[in-house]
Amino acid sequence: MSVISRTIRFGTLSALALGLTACSTIGSNPFSGLFGSRSAEPATVQATRTRGAESVAVNRYLWAASLDVLSFLPIESVDPFTGVIVFGYGTPPGGSRAYRATVHVSDPALDARSLSLSLQTTSGPVSAATQRTIEDAIFARARQIRIQDRGL
Repeated sequence: MSVISRTIRFGTLSALALGLTACSTIGSNPFSGLFGSRSAEPATVQATRTRGAESVAVNRYLWAASLDVLSFLPIESVDPFTGVIVFGYGTPPGGSRAYRATVHVSDPALDARSLSLSLQTTSGPVSAATQRTIEDAIFARARQIRIQDRGL
């Protein structure tokens, strides 16, 4: 048997063993409620829960504030495990220009390094001032939510 066929056989057996190990979680699907089923659980709760060995390391206030500030945009995909929210094109109330956004909450801290926002129109990226205004609105809303949670 050649070295290449042994390598391929070893790789295939390793992949099968790894796949079977991944299937052995008894009665727990870490992705249930995120894909394919309607969950009554809000996205802010999904972003802060811990299930088994997986923990979601995003700031829940930035997550909720992003959903709140950009609520006029339709949500295309949400992944609280990576901290990415992809919004489709939508027009803000009283506006005429359509926007789309991608938000990445990368850290559990409530600071500027934790949030990345990409904002576009149908004709291309928006101005830096517009993007900064939306980021500031998200941070202001996150602080408001945090203050409400702490009862201050």
